[in-house]
Amino acid sequence: MRILYLDAFSGISGDMFIGALLDLGVDFEQFKQELAKLGVHGYTLKKQELAKSSIYGTDFDVILDHEKDHGFVERHQAGQHHQHGRHLGEILELIKNSDLSKRVKEQASAVFSEIAKAEATVHHLPLTEVHFHEVGALDSIVDIVGCCIALELLNVDQIKASELADGTGLIQVAHGQMPVPVPAVMQMRVGTAIPIKQRLDVNTELITPTGMGLVKTLVTDFGPLPTDLTAEKIGYGFGKRDTGGFNALRAIIFEKKN
Repeated sequence: MRILYLDAFSGISGDMFIGALLDLGVDFEQFKQELAKLGVHGYTLKKQELAKSSIYGTDFDVILDHEKDHGFVERHQAGQHHQHGRHLGEILELIKNSDLSKRVKEQASAVFSEIAKAEATVHHLPLTEVHFHEVGALDSIVDIVGCCIALELLNVDQIKASELADGTGLIQVAHGQMPVPVPAVMQMRVGTAIPIKQRLDVNTELITPTGMGLVKTLVTDFGPLPTDLTAEKIGYGFGKRDTGGFNALRAIIFEKKN
């Protein structure tokens, strides 16, 4: 049995998660081939192996064809392109109609549904009317589906995680200021015992809604590093936050002998 342990000492985001899985040995070309089955375009994937704080890891990034993506052009009417954010139904339909594996489809759809429910509650909107700015953006779709693909390529049977770390203070977003943890992340804590500690030394967001959605949906157990399992490999996925320290997600593959 292969168990993945996420050591989220500096938070978690979609790109950190994928970076860590690539660092654990997921073949990048195979990863790109699988992701192409989603059938969306307008992005390039970048993987870079580098050192931060003298520790080598992988930096993963989704580079959009346009500098900023708040949605996609879906309809072409009367000679005009209509641009809007993707809604949950559109995203689920996109995944359903893709050539991805059944497991990836189920996991990715569950993650999107979890984040959508949180956003709907925060913004007091029906689930069908949530206008996604981050979740519906192309890079978030690639991050969420990409994580599920990478987990399957690694043959992961179970995911465990440490206590999650987030920052503190306020961050500036398109609609103004938000407190950290951001509202969607806080909302996803409702009804769960997911442990989150706030790092008072970090004045920014460390847990993104995408990261929290992945954790809430896919992680089955939280606690310290396993002491009864054999560690097989360790990977680091780098984040983009300026924390004044080491911003990375450490991922460890453990083998449980039957």
